[in-house]
Formats: sequence, C-alpha cells, structure tokens
Amino acid sequence: MPFLAAEPRVQCAVLGLNGLRPGADEFARQAASITIPLLFVFQRHDELVNVEAGLALFDAFGAKEKTMHINPGGHVGIPAHEREEFERFFLRHLGPGGV
Repeated sequence: MPFLAAEPRVQCAVLGLNGLRPGADEFARQAASITIPLLFVFQRHDELVNVEAGLALFDAFGAKEKTMHINPGGHVGIPAHEREEFERFFLRHLGPGGV
C-alpha cells in the first residue's frame, strides 16, 4: 500500500487479502490516495482478515474504477481462475505490451 500511494508510475494494480482495521489511520489515508484502477481479491473465509475489514479497505480506496472479487475459502485459497481475471485486468489497462 505505501508503494502504490507514493509511486506515480504505477497505472493499475491487483491487490487483496488485506483489510482496514479500526485505528489504522495512516493506512486509510494511503488507501484514499490510491486512485488508479484496482482489482481487489478477497477470500470470504479468510482466517487472517475478516470480511468487514476487507470491505472497509475496498471502500477506502480512492479509485473511481475498482472491483472486488470475493471467493469462498481461506487466506491462501484464491481460485486458479482468478489468475485469468488478473491477466484480463492488466490487458484492459496496460494493453498487450504491458506498457
């Protein structure tokens, strides 16, 4: 998060498996400053981050174009099909050359 908040060369990002906890004011400010297109992936039964914290982080992002994918399963259980979604997202925003 600090990297994306500080690096203007990044044009889009896929993030996930994180949340915004009460009192994490600096983290919330960083999230609000991120305005690039985002794809946020979250696991519904994540044993490390609860759904409310994940939704709070998603809501905190300043991006006008942001999408959240919520899948069943635990923290490390992101379905393989999400990789295809990541590729489509990057192709849509960066083009086939990834520029």
